[in-house]
Amino acid sequence: MTPDPTPGAPPPPPPAPPAPVDAAAVDAAAARLEGVALRTPLTFSGRLSAATGAQVWLKREDLRPVRSYKLRGAYNLMAQIEAREAGVVCASAGNHAQGVAHACATLGVRGRVYLPRTTPRQKRERIAALGGRWVEVVIRGDAYDDAHAAALADARATGAHLVPAFDDPRTIAGQGTVAREIVDQLGHAPDLIVAPVGGGGLLAGMATWLGERAPTVTLTGVEPAGAAAMAAALRAGAPVDLETLDPFVDGAAVRRAGDLTHPVVRDSGATVTEVDTGAVCAEMLALYQVDGVIAEPAGALASAALGRVVHPAPGAVTVCVLSGGNNDVSRYSEIIERALVFEGLKHYFLVDFPQEPGMLRRFLDEVLGPDDDITLFEYVKRNNRETGPALVGIEVGRPGDVVGLRARMDASPLHIEPVDPAGPLFRFLL
Repeated sequence: MTPDPTPGAPPPPPPAPPAPVDAAAVDAAAARLEGVALRTPLTFSGRLSAATGAQVWLKREDLRPVRSYKLRGAYNLMAQIEAREAGVVCASAGNHAQGVAHACATLGVRGRVYLPRTTPRQKRERIAALGGRWVEVVIRGDAYDDAHAAALADARATGAHLVPAFDDPRTIAGQGTVAREIVDQLGHAPDLIVAPVGGGGLLAGMATWLGERAPTVTLTGVEPAGAAAMAAALRAGAPVDLETLDPFVDGAAVRRAGDLTHPVVRDSGATVTEVDTGAVCAEMLALYQVDGVIAEPAGALASAALGRVVHPAPGAVTVCVLSGGNNDVSRYSEIIERALVFEGLKHYFLVDFPQEPGMLRRFLDEVLGPDDDITLFEYVKRNNRETGPALVGIEVGRPGDVVGLRARMDASPLHIEPVDPAGPLFRFLL
């Protein structure tokens, strides 16, 4: 603990500003990571190439022991700590904590990792397995920022070293090694790199290295539509707290962009866009069913944006960073549901059925089409003897089939009200 200053003594000098991140720092991080974080494959995606007309490659950061790129920044920072007796603490939505846990076990450093309650169980178990006896897991709050506040308080109280998930020059430099590897593996600079964005460490690190070593590359960051903290910071001119936060894309659900990462991204010329979580879910399923790749929501952000909000030029050499593969299998039912709704294949309605014989049969015969399927039928309540509203989920064979379905509903004597996917009622379904 820092002692109280002597009365009348001049105030202590302010802490030194963090060392700037530059391409040399990224190169030094790459040397530090040699033999610890082995380079991940760069694989050609025939599916995405055919869909976009570009030459699309996937940087497979899911294929490492911690199943994400986060080991790069965590190890690069921790390897530079001289006095390690006090241990380390960190906050994470799950992936950064796995990187810290792996680094703790490798370097023999004690650590405590703070996770929000939204962190999937699969990630919690992986953290414990990777860190073993070196790491303690602590659950705090409902979002990353809550866990970060707890980790910061811990560091101040115990003197442990804080290992930021993104807002530290050493973390940023470590994450920037992804860009360095991409160029080395291709043998030349690509035309476009698309990367996910949470707090901005990966995007800032890549932008730093590319700006000096491969300035012709166009760099685009992708955020989830319900957690676009970097876009908000760029609009406001400084990091700001998001009023609401959708935690579904847990690896990128950050309420506030980094104080260090924001100016780097702002000054780099990189663009930042956002993509609907339904598109992320559809891409996760395509990666799994077509490519045999298990991606977590944040891991699918970059490739989900291709052809939807990011449009590479025909033939452009394009690299999407598949940032992580820590997906809990129990989430797939929700992922499928969100994907079907996004693609226009799943719809929900409130239907008032008069309590008389044959009305359900009439609904089935006169309203449903030949390829329509009822996937949910549940009475909400019965407010009188004559009517009983029901919540009905219908999956259509093709997105365009909903036009005929709605026309048949309008012609029906039943009162049928669609449930708006953007409305508050829909949140009870997903």
